[in-house]
Amino acid sequence: MVRLSWKVYTALILVGLTALLAAGHVLLFEDAPTLFFYLALDIVFVPVQVLLVTLIIERLLNEREKQAMMKKLNMVIGAFMSEVGAELLRRVDAFCGEAPDLARSLAVKESWRNGDYKAAARFAEQYQANLSADAGQLRDLRDFLLAKRPFVLSLLQNPNLLEHDLFTDLLWAICHLTEELEVRADFRNLPESDIQHLHGDIRRANGILIREWLRYIQHLQEDYPYIFSLAVRTNPFNPEASPVVTA
Repeated sequence: MVRLSWKVYTALILVGLTALLAAGHVLLFEDAPTLFFYLALDIVFVPVQVLLVTLIIERLLNEREKQAMMKKLNMVIGAFMSEVGAELLRRVDAFCGEAPDLARSLAVKESWRNGDYKAAARFAEQYQANLSADAGQLRDLRDFLLAKRPFVLSLLQNPNLLEHDLFTDLLWAICHLTEELEVRADFRNLPESDIQHLHGDIRRANGILIREWLRYIQHLQEDYPYIFSLAVRTNPFNPEASPVVTA
């Protein structure tokens, strides 16, 4: 015996209910031609109605799927910030000539709103770091990135990253910087042209990272205020930042 699904049962009930209502209309008003006229008129516009409903439902489903995917991706970005991003920002900030400007412009507070984040994002878009890293700082940066490379490469295997171009660009910029630093055995006698080349790679990765960090911090403020509180207290651009709650 073939068992019908609930969808088939629902369809049969709806069709039967329609036929019953139509029969009741004919018996009550005794005007079958008018009923069939409006039935035919409705059928004429069924293709357009199907098109509109399909587009709307598809849009709603795609938007819901995108939101769910971005929520999962924000979890990945959070892991990246905890493992690599925040420390990388601190290391670059240590040999950046505009550290005080960064501290002022990126001093995220719990009172920040959309306008504050937009102003900070505009600053980050135009920001060009004035770097002055010595051989020891470049070596330490290389060692840090090499230690974190397996983690960064594992993130690139996440197919959801295709939905977030900025974060994908950030990972590629960090991978490229890691390779540039890795192939140099000694940073003490590099010509000025090569140092400037390395600074350019650092500047590229750091610029993308700042923008992504701002976007992530805003996401935390909206959805996870308890994590946002810790992120504010450990702001990598604030040299006096402390996780200890003092007030």
